[in-house]
Formats: sequence, structure tokens, C-alpha cells
Amino acid sequence: MNKLSLIILFLALPCWVAAQDKDKRWAWDYESDEDTVPHKDVIDIFKSVVRYKAKPPKRGKRRIYYSLLPAPSNIPGGGIALITSTNAAFYMGPRRTTNLSNVSFTPSFSFKGRFSFALRSNIWFQDNAYNMVGDIRFIINPQYTWGTGAGVPEEEKQLLGNNYFRVYETFYRRVTKEWLVGVGYHLDWHSNIGIRSNDSVQLSKFVGYNYGTDGGQTVSSGVSLNLLKDSRQNSINPQSGHYFNAVFRINPRFLGSNDNWKSLYVDYRKYLNLGNGKQQNVLAFWGFYWTSLSTKTPYLDLPSIGWDPNFRSGRGMDQNRFRGKALIDLEAEYRRDITRDGLLGFVLFANTNTVTEGDRYRFTAFHPAGGGGLRLKFNKKSNTNIAVDYGISRYGTRFSINLGEAF
Repeated sequence: MNKLSLIILFLALPCWVAAQDKDKRWAWDYESDEDTVPHKDVIDIFKSVVRYKAKPPKRGKRRIYYSLLPAPSNIPGGGIALITSTNAAFYMGPRRTTNLSNVSFTPSFSFKGRFSFALRSNIWFQDNAYNMVGDIRFIINPQYTWGTGAGVPEEEKQLLGNNYFRVYETFYRRVTKEWLVGVGYHLDWHSNIGIRSNDSVQLSKFVGYNYGTDGGQTVSSGVSLNLLKDSRQNSINPQSGHYFNAVFRINPRFLGSNDNWKSLYVDYRKYLNLGNGKQQNVLAFWGFYWTSLSTKTPYLDLPSIGWDPNFRSGRGMDQNRFRGKALIDLEAEYRRDITRDGLLGFVLFANTNTVTEGDRYRFTAFHPAGGGGLRLKFNKKSNTNIAVDYGISRYGTRFSINLGEAF
């Protein structure tokens, strides 16, 4: 079976389910659907231990649901980092017509010199009329590189250092009942670029790529045109619906980019709820195509596994393991509760990707991975899980702890 047939088969697996029209004629009521099932989370356990009884909220008052996770986890470049992830979830309008908004703050540091700071937001306004998506990151980022395509053998990889600053901001406006269009600004600034593991190795010769490999820093500053359809009410832990996002990005020199270049990112996700509504039983699919449309894209801005917008693709292999002019990634995950109260759950996942080789638009063989994980409900009001995952592939293993699902 060729690659095209496999991709079509994968995308055809999720059946199309007709969207049900939700009744929007209802009053503001942020608490109407709370505690309707006897679910339990970490906050309930904490309250029972300290015997804390919260005051009931005033009806109609907007609530913010917090989740906090300090935990060690594997990081790119090797070693363990202490990651503290804080998530705030809230509704900006009636729950039946407005998606859940969330803001996350995730700083981390390791004793091997890696530091990262990430502030991400996904804000849905009343009745989903507008959506604002933001992503600000600063990373002191030593991580291994294998070059483009299938890359060099594991024993020949090199530790590549760089400091990375990102600012992404996109504003969407609804134009039909289901579709939103948006414009965005994107900045990727890499500085202090160079191989750290071997001073005698030149990055351009090692990776066989001439753009963004010799100057010590690269700047990509551009604007984007965006198309969005999102029927998931809760992006932290989707239970049903689907998601489509297309981003066409233009990086002109007059906005500060080193060279003119363009890219396209297309992302589709489908969630099939197989349960009865009382317990989680979800089959999720994810696929994205990411490609550079120009010859002068900086090396560190080329499509690469683990560098999707959420940095969550390719569980079971290192971030940055595969890089090229274009990347196709396909993932599937089965999510199921273990306990009836939803406190504990598990997931099984599989993924595979293919990337172009060098300067040619020719894809490598697929690179598969798989694994499983446990889920601990931290906040039942926002349905936020502590996600503990372990992935394995022929390219290595990865252990991670995060707040929220991978996709």
C-alpha cells in the first residue's frame, strides 16, 4: 500500500457525524451543568483531607477553574527538567453556545542548561463570535539534531544550541455558523545557533542545508491568513466533535525576516464518543500536513516532529528527530475511564510520520511509534487531566507529564 492510500484510509476511519443544532435561547447560567454526575477529582480528595468546604458560588457568576502541576519530565537534548504547568479555564458566554477558554503558563528548567517559559491562550468570546489564540515562548534550547529527512544514525547526532523567542497572535471572526476566518502575526527569532557537542563540526555541512545554519541567528517575522472550524466545546479534553485549522503564512523581508519565505499548515482532528455520557470512552484521530513553500526557510523553522503548535506530536521519539521541507503526521488515541467516578483513566496511542529528504520533495518511509498512559482527573469542572505518557519507537523512548490531552 503506498503512502497516499494509507493517508486516505487513516483519514476515512472517523465516520462523519451530523452536527446537532444547539438551542441558543437560554439565559446566562455558568453553573447549570456542574455536579450532575458523581465525578471525583484531585480537588475533591484535597477537600476531604483538609475538611475544606467551599462556599457555593452565586448563580450567574463567572467561574475560573485552575489546574496546577509541578512535575519532572524528559526534555529535548536529554535529561530531566522540573516543569510547572498552570492552567486557568473559564467560559466567556453561555456553555451551550460558547467553547471553553483557557490560559496556560508553563515555566521549566533543568540542570543541563535548558530553560523555557511559555504563555499560551485560547479565548472564545460569547457564542463563539470571536476567537483569540496566543503563544509566547522563550527557550534556552540545547537539543539534538539529526539533519533533514531520515537523518543521521543515532550515534552521529549533534547537540545544537540556540535561544528561541516566539510570539504568535491570531484573531478569528466567525463568518458562518461553523467557520471562522482570521489574521495573525508570527515571530520566530533564533539566536546563538551552533553545535555544542563538537566545535569542529559546521552546522551547514552536517545538516546539508544552507539557510539559517551559518549566521548565528535567524529572524522570521510574518503574517498569516487562517481558516478555523472547531466543534469541540472543550479543547483541553475533547469528548466529541472535530477541529480543522489551515494557516498560510507569509514572511517578507520588510517585516524583519532574513529572507522571503512562505509556509502552509493544515490540521484536522476527529473525536468519536463511544460511551454513554457517564464515563469517558473516546476514540480520537489527528493528522496534519506542514510544508515550506519556499527555498529559503531557515533550518530551525522547517517542519519538524514535535514542533506542532502544541509541541505534542510524535510521542515515542525526540522532538526535532525528523525535519524537512514537508512533514505528514498521523496519530490515533483511545481514551477510557478506569474508575466509575472518572478519577482514573488510561489511554493507548499510536502515531507515524514521514518527512521530505534534503532539498527534494521526496518523502521518507513512515516512522511509527506507540505507547500508553494513565490519567488522573485534576479538575472535573474543566475536565482537566494530569496526563502521564510513555511512548516507544525504534528511535527511542519518551516519558512525559502534562496537563491536558495531547490533542
